[in-house]
Amino acid sequence: MALGGAVAIGAMTAIQARINGVLGVRVDDGIVAGFLSFAVGLLVLVVVIPCIPSARAGTARLWSGIRRQEIPFWMLLGGACGALTVSTQGVTAGVLGVSLFTVGVVAGQTLHGLVLDRMGFGPAGVVAVTPGRVLGGALALAAVGISLGGDVLATAPLWMLLLPFAAGVGIAWQAATNGRLAQRVRSPMAATLMSFIAGTIALAAAASISVAFRGLPNALPAEPWLYLGGLLGFAYILLGAFIVAHTGVLLMGLGSVLGQLSASVVIDLLWPATAGPAPWQLIAMVAVAAASVVVAIPWWRRRR
Repeated sequence: MALGGAVAIGAMTAIQARINGVLGVRVDDGIVAGFLSFAVGLLVLVVVIPCIPSARAGTARLWSGIRRQEIPFWMLLGGACGALTVSTQGVTAGVLGVSLFTVGVVAGQTLHGLVLDRMGFGPAGVVAVTPGRVLGGALALAAVGISLGGDVLATAPLWMLLLPFAAGVGIAWQAATNGRLAQRVRSPMAATLMSFIAGTIALAAAASISVAFRGLPNALPAEPWLYLGGLLGFAYILLGAFIVAHTGVLLMGLGSVLGQLSASVVIDLLWPATAGPAPWQLIAMVAVAAASVVVAIPWWRRRR
């Protein structure tokens, strides 16, 4: 069930990437688009949390822990990596397409997930680097190699390909950090709220700098669906904070890779981007990513 939730996180991330990518193109400022996405997610949380008693209690424990300095400062910064992710979506996904954006995220998420699990940074504690997990990470990186074939490198600048990798590194750290905070305050919803507060503050500062240097963005589009990225972010950050304790950082990342690539193939086939990979690359990427998840699953637990 936890792995199924990880796949759902990936699908929602892919859809969010396309929405925020289009929004970034429409307003001509990916960072402003990321700020709008996070602000919508924070608004949803402010409305939902008072309606759920366990979320209210968790939020009270969160604020009490912050006031008494019982919660380490680094546990409050998971949203800063989420801010990097959504701003990267706004800058790159509208040009590269969701599939190519996703495989860059895969590389960063896989490598950092292995490191964080071995360090015991996530709420699942130290997770052994088994041959299956290493092979799963290698296959996920092979999907990245497939995506970079053909004319992709000729049509997209290198810096635009590196940004998704940085976002993947941040996603792995954010999942582990939010999971630890959720354990500390006994509420994934409260941890999600803290993530959105930190991300919104970071993006507000970044958007202010962007506007100061580039000028005001274009007029905000009127289509309501372009602002649903924040709602999806709320859903998958909450789900990730809940399930990472059951899967570890790497396995949750690999499951989300499968969901991201599967959804992104459908999106890019129906709605091609200017610098996206060819159809044969899309299909090959999904096949290799699916294999990476299968080999990394701890089948011995089920048998025992």
